[in-house]
Amino acid sequence: MSKITFILNHQNVEVDATPSMRLLDIIREHFHLTGPKEGCGEGECGACSVLMDGHLINSCCTPLANVQGHEIVTIEGFAKTKRYEVLSEAFHYEGGSQCGACTPGMIMAAESLLRKHPHPSEEQIRIGLSGNLCRCTGYNMIVKAIQRAVEKGDGLW
Repeated sequence: MSKITFILNHQNVEVDATPSMRLLDIIREHFHLTGPKEGCGEGECGACSVLMDGHLINSCCTPLANVQGHEIVTIEGFAKTKRYEVLSEAFHYEGGSQCGACTPGMIMAAESLLRKHPHPSEEQIRIGLSGNLCRCTGYNMIVKAIQRAVEKGDGLW
């Protein structure tokens, strides 16, 4: 057991845990944040996506030791922002979230993409989402949602 300190959703936190524990398990079991989900457990589906220092990571493949001193933002932390509000409304309007299992990861991937490319092309959006799987929408509605968010949130990105 080790003390691991990091910033979680804008709060300094400390966890006394085994450094090899998965970040996903700590987020869900210790902090009771259920936005990031166990999907594949192999970093292939994106359901567990969070931001670490602004970069998209798969929390199911990230040992707790790797977050020491870093900033982690989950969908719960991002949901308190205007950027989230615009993305969420666009996903709703375009039908970009159906069953909802992939939605938190997709929104976090969209945020990561828009940090790098404030006005992305369709190809950049598709590449930015490539680590996230969705079985319901066929992706076109998600792409349209991100395009709508860029249009409606002009100045935010």
